[in-house]
Amino acid sequence: MERKWWHDKVAYQIYPKSFFDSNGDGIGDIPGIIQKLDYLKDLGVDILWISPCYPSPFADQGYDISDYYDIHPAFGTLKDMDRLIEEARKREMYILLDLVVNHCSDEHEWFQKACADPNGKYGNFFYIENRKDDKLPCNWRSYFGGSVWEPLPGHPDKQYLHLFHKKQPDLNWENPEVREEVYKNINWWLDRGLRGFRIDAIINIKKKLPYKDYPADRPDGLSCVDHMLADAQGVGEFLGEMRDRGFASHEAFTVGEVFNEKDEELPDFIGDNGYFSTMFDFAPVVFGGSSKGWYDRKRITPDDYKRCCFHSQKRIGDIGFLSNIIENHDEPRGVSYYIPDGETSLHSKKMLAVMYFMLKGLPFIYQGQEIGMENMKFSSIDQIDDISTIDEYHVARNAGCTKEEALKCISLYSRDNARTPMQWDSSENAGFSSGKPWLNVNPNYNNINVKKQWNDPDSLLSFYKELIALRKNPLYRETIVYGDLIPYLEDRHNLMAYFRKGERTLLVAGNFQKKSQDIQLPQKCQKVLLNNYPNADITDRVLHLKDYQAVILEL
Repeated sequence: MERKWWHDKVAYQIYPKSFFDSNGDGIGDIPGIIQKLDYLKDLGVDILWISPCYPSPFADQGYDISDYYDIHPAFGTLKDMDRLIEEARKREMYILLDLVVNHCSDEHEWFQKACADPNGKYGNFFYIENRKDDKLPCNWRSYFGGSVWEPLPGHPDKQYLHLFHKKQPDLNWENPEVREEVYKNINWWLDRGLRGFRIDAIINIKKKLPYKDYPADRPDGLSCVDHMLADAQGVGEFLGEMRDRGFASHEAFTVGEVFNEKDEELPDFIGDNGYFSTMFDFAPVVFGGSSKGWYDRKRITPDDYKRCCFHSQKRIGDIGFLSNIIENHDEPRGVSYYIPDGETSLHSKKMLAVMYFMLKGLPFIYQGQEIGMENMKFSSIDQIDDISTIDEYHVARNAGCTKEEALKCISLYSRDNARTPMQWDSSENAGFSSGKPWLNVNPNYNNINVKKQWNDPDSLLSFYKELIALRKNPLYRETIVYGDLIPYLEDRHNLMAYFRKGERTLLVAGNFQKKSQDIQLPQKCQKVLLNNYPNADITDRVLHLKDYQAVILEL
């Protein structure tokens, strides 16, 4: 594996709408991010991924882009973005933006021109088909529910394809002119000083053509779009071209949102000349999913989580780097999801941080994760903003769940959990804004906030700073960044333990339960590098792990 400049970095995701509001309108903005750069630098972050802040009608919270060359006024201006890139550069930090090119907004000029003249140039920028006797071209289900086909505005005899929201028409990547427009935009941003992109929903750009039906998997007669994606061939041709025409000449850092890749394709995706620098490990995220919907999803257990992580590490091997997460803007809060109900505590939050952060790969921290922000407790569907959550609520109700059961389900999985405003302090609105926040603040902000934890050496925030400092410590950097990951006592219930072996040998061990347990050390402990308890109890090469204790030992 060829060594890259970003391998030893730590990345942090910002959801700008909810990070910090500088002007009191209730919406986070780019000047607000600039004000918090020193906080992020002190934390130890190097790479900042900023979720979409382009012009958008916000049908899908900015992932429906109406102009790829500007900034939404709620977030600031292009000059603000230029200043953010420059201020980050001064601090030796790097800015990534979201690249959202599977689809655009129906308010983008391309789609407006396609509606004006479906048979013209821009009609071929999208998937537009004639309507025939009310029969759909195929029975694919949108990610947000319902058919992927929608009548084309102004043309009742035509329909267009959208894998996501109906206001997010899919771009036709089979059209070379569409691809040229994408590469032009990529280079425009990189020339402006951007360091790279997180690439959204990119596997969706290749459709199975001609259209075909797949077996229906719900009473609606539709089929999950995953079946089509598994059947589609040739996405690599598009991705390789995008790398060569966009990313390569700038040595851009790219992290792909990739699902459904096959083991034999991994070198193509993240090898030395891969389509992307890295891709997220979603194995724990997608575990237990059901085609029926969230209500039928299997809750992940500590042993499931361990197996998912180890499987991902094994299949990647030395091919390339994964990007490791426990949460992002599309997922619930990690501490509320991976830690069993009723067992969330400071110790368990620190344990979870250790177990994911020390995996081989690039660690990503999502805003608020470093202070242990938790899921909301929703009491009504009216509190929900997220379109996918609203759809899943109705799916659950239609399947026979009571309102209470449906609410409990969506409270666990809702994307709104990660989108509540960042909790900076215990003042009004958690210090996020002087105005009314666009989304309700989690009521627990008085107890969970940055200010309360910043000067507390025992806080989760301080613990994350220690984890980051350990990764960058010259004595251990080589082992943590490039050392092999070897599972230890893999079959032990509620224990996650693994070696990181390189110039040194480290043992990372976490007791994933409230009950204590002992493990035999294979070698003598030379030094305790990190511990979420005041001390590590080791006698005769036996490590006595307390309730949710996690340790990093040098052997």
